[in-house]
Amino acid sequence: MGFEMLGSRYLFPYFGGGIGTWASLISTVLCALAVGYFVGSAIVDRFSSQRAIGTAILVAACWLALVPASADAVMQTILARIGDGPAATLSASAALLLVPLSLLGTFSPIAVSLLTRSAHEAGRVAGRVYGVSTIGNVAGTLLTTFILIPSIGSRNITYIFAVTLAACAALLFMAPARQPNEV
Repeated sequence: MGFEMLGSRYLFPYFGGGIGTWASLISTVLCALAVGYFVGSAIVDRFSSQRAIGTAILVAACWLALVPASADAVMQTILARIGDGPAATLSASAALLLVPLSLLGTFSPIAVSLLTRSAHEAGRVAGRVYGVSTIGNVAGTLLTTFILIPSIGSRNITYIFAVTLAACAALLFMAPARQPNEV
């Protein structure tokens, strides 16, 4: 959700801060997470490992690292080709956030698979993974909105988020391999 708040800062100068822009951002985030959950659940049996999660996170980090340098050109291209209506706002939101947030969405189903030791505990593990994820999203939203954006600006935060994601990916690559258990 911190990325959603950052996305608003990239979109507002071009599309305004109205309800249509927020609807586009929220819809993009929800679609991206749904795509990530489906993709993660589809690949979990073939590639369920920290390396799979790390790769997805690293690619998301690289995408985000490109956003500050490319956002203005992307927004101007969309405005020139589509205009400034709802389709343009949704396209701009998707251009910035759909890929990295879809990749990050693969984390949860793969993490559930890696952490589940038996069918008996699958619900508890899934609940914890999604609960921790939701708490992290709330914290990310509040921290980004009320502390980070006012103090260091959107572009710097985007780079910080990208570096943080890359560091998380590195930790996953260095961690001892853990394979999912047969449930």
